[in-house]
Amino acid sequence: MSDKYDRKNAGSEKQKFEADHVISYFKMEWKVLLAVTVSGLIYNLGLLAGPWFEGKMAGCLVDILGGRAGFPDMGKLVAAYVIAIAVVQSSRYIKRFYVRRFANNVNRRMKHVLYDSLVHKSRAELEEEGAGNVMTKAILDVDDCAEGMRKFTTEIFDTGVALLAYAGMLLFYDWRLALLSMLFPPVSYFLAEKMKGIVQRTGAAYKEQSGILSAATLDRASNAVTYRVYGCEQERKNAYEKNLSAYEKSAVRANIWSAAFPPIYRVISMAGVIFIFIFWR
Repeated sequence: MSDKYDRKNAGSEKQKFEADHVISYFKMEWKVLLAVTVSGLIYNLGLLAGPWFEGKMAGCLVDILGGRAGFPDMGKLVAAYVIAIAVVQSSRYIKRFYVRRFANNVNRRMKHVLYDSLVHKSRAELEEEGAGNVMTKAILDVDDCAEGMRKFTTEIFDTGVALLAYAGMLLFYDWRLALLSMLFPPVSYFLAEKMKGIVQRTGAAYKEQSGILSAATLDRASNAVTYRVYGCEQERKNAYEKNLSAYEKSAVRANIWSAAFPPIYRVISMAGVIFIFIFWR
């Protein structure tokens, strides 16, 4: 009875779910994403509470030194500050937990879809596609896609909501200085968009070499005895070393481009700090 129910449920779910549409994976995890949304809004909007309370406590300390306030006033501010930070950090824990759960669920669902398609493919189709490419899809592509969806979900709040909240606070305090400081992040975003192509190309080359290396590894492991019998072991070893060398070079290229640009983007984005020192003087 339970097997029949599971098959019925799986059939109805498969009708609604489109495996080749990323939006379908988001829709299937709407409950988890609802928890991420609520906790993410509380956390990222609550980040403003820290600087606000710190400024209030600094002002209260000045008033205490000047005799215009007392210890109870500072005690109230400290208690409110501790409660606010506790709420914000608890929301952060909840958000991070459910973002990870979302990524794990998407990873599991994608691999289930991939393995299901592999099982139903004919032997000729699998041999035509190549064992290396199949292994790369099963291991790297799904993990990268799930990780990209996790980062996208995280950055909606940690970058989008938090950035808008900080921008609103800066505009409230000094709109001229805020506008000058905000001239630089769009430049950084434009540069990142232009540099995206080379990062994608090197990443695609890395995955292609990974598939070739996986196929070579499987071939060497499964046909080791045959190569030894026919005296081709050294030849296959040299060929494998060439594949390994090409894989290492492609991995280094991909890592260099993906790791070199983010610090440049951050430096450009933070260039607006110069105006803060100029106006402060």
